[in-house]
Amino acid sequence: MKLSIIMPVFNEKNTILEVIAAAKGTDYDKEIIVVDDCSTDGTREILKDLRLEGVKLLYHDKNRGKGAAIKTALKETSGDVVIIQDADLEYSVDDYPQLLKPIISNKADVVFGSRFIGGPRRVMYFWHQLGNFFVNFLVDILYDTTLTDLETGYKVFKKGILEELNIQSEGFDFEVEVTVKILKKKYRFFESPISYAGRTYAEGKKITWQEGLRAIFILLKYKFFG
Repeated sequence: MKLSIIMPVFNEKNTILEVIAAAKGTDYDKEIIVVDDCSTDGTREILKDLRLEGVKLLYHDKNRGKGAAIKTALKETSGDVVIIQDADLEYSVDDYPQLLKPIISNKADVVFGSRFIGGPRRVMYFWHQLGNFFVNFLVDILYDTTLTDLETGYKVFKKGILEELNIQSEGFDFEVEVTVKILKKKYRFFESPISYAGRTYAEGKKITWQEGLRAIFILLKYKFFG
């Protein structure tokens, strides 16, 4: 089994080399596809000096968003399984075996790593967690499911599924659109517990409450307007 690790990057100069090294150190046949989404903090310059076998570097000429970076990387994948790896240190590659297990055993087509079903995690913002719970509660009602972590950064797919979903979102809307389309198409869908070392906003966290409102809007749009 070959693993394609997609890594969208925007302004992560303090973590990008450590994350790439961690992914490269995993014990899998793999390729790592890094897409710099027009970083302005020095990340791009760090990447341009990087020469590592098995790591492909791609660049956007303007900031387009996480979804756009994932779609750019997807065109270059050749693996049997695709995993999305954020370029910060909130998610650990130590969770790869747990994430991949349902796919390797042919029980799942898609696996989301959930921060809310048992793994160790850093104590963080109450209102941020409440927003997460509300968005997941809404998707569970609208789509009659038991999902716990729509916004997780760890999403794993069998080869070809992301292409079949025909994702249109360019930004963080990707998280909602991909989830809704997975549910509509009735793929075998698993969640697996993961660890989570969330960042503070001072440490570089990018998700805001506005993204939560946007997620609710997108959920309703796809449910009632296709």
